[in-house]
Amino acid sequence: MGFKKTSDTLAVSFGIVETAANTFTQEQISLQLDVLNNEIFVVLGIDLDPTCPSNDPAANTQTQMSLTTTSQTAVALLSNSNCLAEERINIRQEVGGGGAISPVLFRASNGSTPFATADYIGLIATNDFFVQLQGSNNAVSQTGTGRVWGYRAKADAASYAALVQSEVLSS
Repeated sequence: MGFKKTSDTLAVSFGIVETAANTFTQEQISLQLDVLNNEIFVVLGIDLDPTCPSNDPAANTQTQMSLTTTSQTAVALLSNSNCLAEERINIRQEVGGGGAISPVLFRASNGSTPFATADYIGLIATNDFFVQLQGSNNAVSQTGTGRVWGYRAKADAASYAALVQSEVLSS
């Protein structure tokens, strides 16, 4: 893979709000890459921060958020090759001693931090990335915020073509 760094590290921040409670919502975030000069974005780190789901004693609730290189029709998991990170927060209603129901919070962050030996988390060759959000059994619309750290780079022609083709064909 041939690319050369052309910028310092920069951060791209974003926010997303469900269009209605428990409704899949997606936002497109533009990186304004120079596609004529084979510019790509090298992702170094990702923070996703969805709001905590509602605490409903009668139901399990959830908020899910993901960041992908292509448009999706549902919140993506890391098993999707275009998913760079995902975050889930669950509140499960557990029956304790004496039959009392208590909320238990579970949080899963996947793909946000690279291994110490990895040079980057992912490469974005098309002009945008996408953020997805959806709640389950929540009383109100959920929100999420996030930040992507990375740098701009110029890819050689063969690498750029392969990256674009890979993103487009796997969407």
